[in-house]
Amino acid sequence: MAMDVIDFEIRGAEMQFVELELDPGEAAIGEAGSMMFMDAGITMDTVFGDGSAQQGGLFGKLLGAGKRLVTGESLFTTIYTNSVQARQRVAFAAPYPGKILPMDLRQLGGTLICQKDAFLCAARGVSLGIALQQRLGTGFFGGEGFIMQKLDGEGLAFVHAGGTVVRRELAAGETLLVDTGCVVAYTPSVSFEIQYVGKIKTALFGGEGLFFARLRGPGTVWLQSLPFSRLASRVFAAAPQRGGSKGEGSLLGGFAGGSLLGGAFGGDDE
Repeated sequence: MAMDVIDFEIRGAEMQFVELELDPGEAAIGEAGSMMFMDAGITMDTVFGDGSAQQGGLFGKLLGAGKRLVTGESLFTTIYTNSVQARQRVAFAAPYPGKILPMDLRQLGGTLICQKDAFLCAARGVSLGIALQQRLGTGFFGGEGFIMQKLDGEGLAFVHAGGTVVRRELAAGETLLVDTGCVVAYTPSVSFEIQYVGKIKTALFGGEGLFFARLRGPGTVWLQSLPFSRLASRVFAAAPQRGGSKGEGSLLGGFAGGSLLGGAFGGDDE
């Protein structure tokens, strides 16, 4: 399928969204639930699969849907098409604090490998596939499992990363050790392996886990400072584990007196 060439603008700082401008007849594909707003001239069509194999018959649709199901995404993709004779805009929002990264697949050799939940939206014609980790150790201990997303095509794709993003260009043979959850994406020429931290004491008490991601060049890698798994674990740890509410930082929160005061000021009729 021919790639649509779209204009875009990324807005915001911590909670970003990307606004795509579509010429008449152009279209974009978006992850389910990511659309923020759109002009009245945009029409939505939910399709089975990733939207890139619509002319491939039933088998092509099933294959596209199967790839998305394996990566943990929805079986369906929404296509947003400009159906009027004037430019129209559609916007897609990030799911949590971080940065939206525009990836020109043409400049990246036509393929990008990224974590399973990184894809946000893309120009029509970008294919969403799967990338299987070939090493057992990488699959079991790599943080992302055996399966990652693979974006193919020559158009623009947008991926989301948590926190601040760093782009590193690795020379041939250059090696970078990274926390496994901090790897957002990399080009296929990069070798992705898992390395044990080396010392039992460091593994048990260092707080960084048992394994590092070992990235070897040549190629480009994108790293995130706040993986969603880390954010979720902090939120879960701070959440009340029992009924009622928990006052963050309250000196009285852990004492019975705090409960008594809360009842007194809360309008208890007893």
